[in-house]
Amino acid sequence: MAFESTSPIITPQDFYLDTEVKWCPGCGGHAVLSAIKKALPETGVSKEKVVFVSGIGCSSRFPYYINAYGFHSLHGRAPAIASGIKVSNPDLSVWIITGDGDSMAIGGNHFIHILRRNIDVNIILFNNKIYGLTKGQYSPTTPIGSITKTSPDGTIENPFLPGELAMGAQGTFYARVVDTNPKMMTEVFIKAAQHKGTSLVEVLQNCIIFNNQVHAEITGKDVRDDNQIYLEHGKPMIFGKNRDKGLIQSGPKFVVVKIGENGIRKEDILVHNVHNPDDTRHYMLSRMTLPDYPVAMGIIREWKTGVYENMLYKQIREAKKRSRIKTVNDLLKSGNTFRID
Repeated sequence: MAFESTSPIITPQDFYLDTEVKWCPGCGGHAVLSAIKKALPETGVSKEKVVFVSGIGCSSRFPYYINAYGFHSLHGRAPAIASGIKVSNPDLSVWIITGDGDSMAIGGNHFIHILRRNIDVNIILFNNKIYGLTKGQYSPTTPIGSITKTSPDGTIENPFLPGELAMGAQGTFYARVVDTNPKMMTEVFIKAAQHKGTSLVEVLQNCIIFNNQVHAEITGKDVRDDNQIYLEHGKPMIFGKNRDKGLIQSGPKFVVVKIGENGIRKEDILVHNVHNPDDTRHYMLSRMTLPDYPVAMGIIREWKTGVYENMLYKQIREAKKRSRIKTVNDLLKSGNTFRID
């Protein structure tokens, strides 16, 4: 753990450490680190109350690279450590840094249950669709058919979609960003920190060594406007280089349409509602993939509901009021007791 003194006014510079960042040059992790440093001062939380918890993997070296409290924990177990930290001290701002292998494989059970419990922590999931630290094995998010060191003839496993898992676990906040858009990342990280409950931000990240250009279909300058749709609450779901494409709903499915063709007006385009308690449309947005649909970016779901630690402490207070036992002495003298002379 590295920690230095802080100034009264928090700036991104307060979170910088004069240490070597040992991610590969060109790794998307550098952009994520920079965006988080920019986002943290905007959350209004003092540096002494910020904690980063990681598991194992390239992403999980994150606590070494930021001037805040940090725990580099066990493979897949960061949610368990972070849950204990937050529940025991709810005043802390707790961030979990994880990767697609760390969270979706060995940590899969911890991942879904922290989302289900809705503990007020923030999860940043680096998704490069490969195991980078252990040199290029396929991960739970690797596309089917991919040639990797452990699938020389192509993967035969269906990949997880983190957003799909989040919806299935009754997650209350899910967003997706890409490491080539620092502005979008910073804005979404701020919103994630402000959300009361478990926030999950999936970062589509490039691994320049073992899975280079894995997200090129949506990040390339010549295709990103047509292959990404940036969602904003209360605004129509419009995308495209000329901002002339959008989504409508036809029966149980979304349909991509062009504004001005076949009588389609801007008013016909679906309006994004992140706060809808019914996550059906959020689930559909999280599953959109090329070539049929653009990939959804931004905040897809943000539902306000009860937070685990608040309900837990309320339950404890009420149980104390009802209990006849107020002290250890009360406990020792309650129930069936006997005396030995």
